[in-house]
Parts: sequence; structure tokens; C-alpha cells
Amino acid sequence: MTAAHDPPILCSTDPSRLLPVNFNFDNRFINELPGDPEEGPRRRQVHGACWSRVLPTPVVAPRLLAWSPEVANLLDLSAEEVASAEFAEVFAGNRQLPGMRPYAACYGGHQFGNWAGQLGDGRAINLGEAINHAGQRWDLQLKGAGPTPYARRADGRAVLRSSIREFLCSEAMHHLGVPTTRALSLMATGEPVLRDMMYDGNPRHEPGAVVCRVAPSFIRFGNFEIPSSRGDLELLAGLVDFTLARDFPEIVGDDLNDKRARWFAEVCARTARMVAHWMRVGFVHGVMNTDNMSILGLTIDYGPYGWIDNYDPDWTPNTTDEENRRYRFGQQAQIAHWNLSRLAQALEPLFPAAEPLRAGLDCFVQVFIEEHSRMMAAKFGIAAPRDGDGELIAEALGLLQQAEVDMTLFFRALALVEPSAPSLEPLREAFYREDPMRRHEAAFHAWLARYGERIRAAGEPPEARRDRMNAVNPRYVLRNYLAQEAIDLAEQGDLSRVHELLEVMRRPYDEQPEYARHAGKRPDWARNQPGCSMLSCSS
Repeated sequence: MTAAHDPPILCSTDPSRLLPVNFNFDNRFINELPGDPEEGPRRRQVHGACWSRVLPTPVVAPRLLAWSPEVANLLDLSAEEVASAEFAEVFAGNRQLPGMRPYAACYGGHQFGNWAGQLGDGRAINLGEAINHAGQRWDLQLKGAGPTPYARRADGRAVLRSSIREFLCSEAMHHLGVPTTRALSLMATGEPVLRDMMYDGNPRHEPGAVVCRVAPSFIRFGNFEIPSSRGDLELLAGLVDFTLARDFPEIVGDDLNDKRARWFAEVCARTARMVAHWMRVGFVHGVMNTDNMSILGLTIDYGPYGWIDNYDPDWTPNTTDEENRRYRFGQQAQIAHWNLSRLAQALEPLFPAAEPLRAGLDCFVQVFIEEHSRMMAAKFGIAAPRDGDGELIAEALGLLQQAEVDMTLFFRALALVEPSAPSLEPLREAFYREDPMRRHEAAFHAWLARYGERIRAAGEPPEARRDRMNAVNPRYVLRNYLAQEAIDLAEQGDLSRVHELLEVMRRPYDEQPEYARHAGKRPDWARNQPGCSMLSCSS
């Protein structure tokens, strides 16, 4: 395969050539679930159906900007096939391959705590479910492919900046070990898109783009909420049992109520593990509406996301959420539980009693506490947690917040602290400002003394501890300012930084000294600059 940082490939649009790849599509979602009798993108309320037939809107000049070799490999695509002109035609939405049956899914959702009614795939179009040579199912979805019945008043398009963020973050999260949807390709469309990025009455035309997202399933909590809200229990039951059969084949048995109960508990457990991983790496989703929650426990819909720079549990990257901070970093577990409660509410008509649903919600709490505690202990280099460790960890996190310390840099540097003679020196580069550091220096020294004593008591060789910590504490995360730098260059036609970041984020736990500049803390100029700190929900 070609390197991930090769120059972008200019693709032709010759309609006489066919893509030299054979996908095996079985498309169970649309084959086994009822669809909308009307085709096309006319905006409408869709009842009694899980999907609507709609084709991507062709673009004038599809061009491949970047691609993921790992995802291409999952789909049995060679580098030569990805580099073909036909690949750009298909994955920008200009052409469909045999077996593709494009559609947009119908779902609803709670947005910022309020029921929003029908939402659906407003600018995402599923191409089909491909089965690879290993028998794995991969749903291919184009984001920014044009209007659908669920686009409401929008144009169904996406701009380059948000598409770069989604493409890079999908792959960065995977390599960090966080459950996530993936991204195959990033395409330029050659067409401008009008957006008001900051909602301040100053829209501007921006370059358009399309991302091909890849996941075993794109079913969300909201897919179940919409039929339940309408009292369509036949459709709701059909969707639940379809999801059980296709996406959770390990849940077997003759008792349907028992299978549904175990399924809901599994959804709760997967969601808990996902959020625990978010907390481990300092990721903030930013828009945890129920329509943005995957039934598989995958991170989905990379909108106004961000990584914690200076540790702050109250930080949100979403300008729309700036006042109430509903989706702030430190509240993500509570919001996930609330969202699961809304899913339970939607499913309740299918259960003879509410107890299995309450048990599932309790499962979320238990799994999150266990996973979060285990991951945080690992971040601090504690191999065998014991009583008192929680207080030690909580005190450290409090100091990080008070002294404005970079989360990623602190944990990476903590592995360098010598337990026999703990010093603040390895940690100094993680502080953003001198004054808070001096004010809290004595408290840090006192904490380090207790920390050193705790680590020495474990009797682990320093090298083993350091290796364990470096395996869970990334050296590199996709900070917003790094993505913005790549976007600024890309909008000028220079994709080099996009390719470079994709390469760096493929090995986030390695030192990679040649890319050390990407491991630094957020520069002062990026503290309040749009795109470098908070983001809007605008595409």
C-alpha cells in the first residue's frame, strides 16, 4: 500500500470505467426491515419504516484527499484500487457499484435533554453492508452526500473542515484503543458549501467534502425511540429482534424476553466501557444526544468534539453547550446513563416488567465504575489497586485542575517520576502557567511523596511500571489546534499536515521523536481561537 502521507491523488471522472473491486453486499437492514414507499429526498415525516431509498447527489469534481490503509484492508481494497479514478467516483457519491442500495435511516432523538422528534440521516447516506473475506460485516456510509428526506432545511452537504476532523478523529480514536466507527476516505467535491460557522450572521462559502464512514452497524438509540414515540410497537419489536439477530449473534436462547433483557444489558455495558475509554484519554464528545449514541457502544458522529488540554472536568468543546455545559467532560458518564434511560423508556412496551431494564441500567453503573477505576489506576501506574488509591487519585486530579496542568502531558511524564526520590521536575512542562504552578507547588510535592511511597510498596521494577503506564497514557492525541492547523493548510490546497497527523495518530503511544512538535501542549495563541478551543455544531 502507499504511505498514508502520500500526496493527494487527482481522480478522473470517466464514466466508462468500472471500479476493479467486487464487494459482497447482503444489505440485511433494508432487506429485512420495512422501508418508506416514497423514494427521493423530498423532506417528509416517515412513518412505519426504518429507512428511505435515496441516492447520493453527484458532485462536479471528486478527488481523493486522504484514506486509511487499515480500513481499506478491512474492506479487501488494495492501494491500487483506492488510487483509481473509479474509487473517487463511488466514494464521493457519483456512482454506485453492483449490489449497493443507498438509503437514509429514520430515527429520532433527545437533543440537549429535550425530545426532538424525527431526525434521521440528514446528510449521511448508507451505500450498503459489505461482507469481507473474513466474513465481517462493514456498513459503508457517505457523510455529506446530499439531501435526504431527513435533511429538514439543510443541504445535506459537509464542509472540508468538519470532514477532516471526522476523518482524522475516527482513525485516531481507533488507534488509541477507543471503540469507534472508522473512516475509509476523505473526498473533495469541487463544490462550495455555504456555512455560518459561528452562527453570528456571517456565512461564507467553504470547500465541500465527503467522508466514507465504516462500522458494523450505524443503528443508534434514536432508531428505537422514534417508533416507540409513535406507538408503532410492531416496528419497534421488529427492529429490536433484527438488531439482536444481526449485530448480537452471541445472544442466543429460546426465551425472547430473556434475550432482549440480556441484549439491553450488553448495550449498557458496551456504552459504559466506551465512556470509560473517553475519560482515560481525555476525550469529550461534545454532543451526546441520543441520536448520536451507537447501539454497539461505538463513538459515533464526530461533531464539536475535543480533547482536554488543561485538565478541567467542566470543559465542553461545543459552543452551543457553552452556557449549560450539559455535555462537559466530567458529566459524560451521567449523560450516557440518562441516554440509556431514554432507550429503556422506548423499549419498555416490549417488556412484561421493567425490572430487566432497571437491571441493565444498574449494569451500566457497575461496569463504568469498575472500568473507570481500573483505567485510572493504570494511568497512575498502580498495578493492583487497594483501599486509599481512590483518594490519592482524586487529590491528584484536583491539583491538575487547580494548577492548570495538561492532562496528556502530565500522565506521560508521571511515568518518568522516580518513586524512590519523587520530584516535580519531569512534570513541569505539563503546567500551562507559572503562577498556578508556584501556588500549588508545595501541594504537588506532598502528593508526590505519598505517590512515591505507594508505588514503592508495590515493589515493581521501574521499567515495567513505565512500560505499563506508556501503554495506556498516549503521547499524542488529536488536539483541536492540531486539527485546525491541518484544516487551514488544506483549505489552501496543502494536504501534507492531514497526512502527517494521520501517520502520527496511527502510533499514539510511541515516542515518534520526528513528530515531537505534535506532542506539545496547546500554544497560547490557540487558547480562545475558533476551531482551536471550542467548536460549533455547524458542519
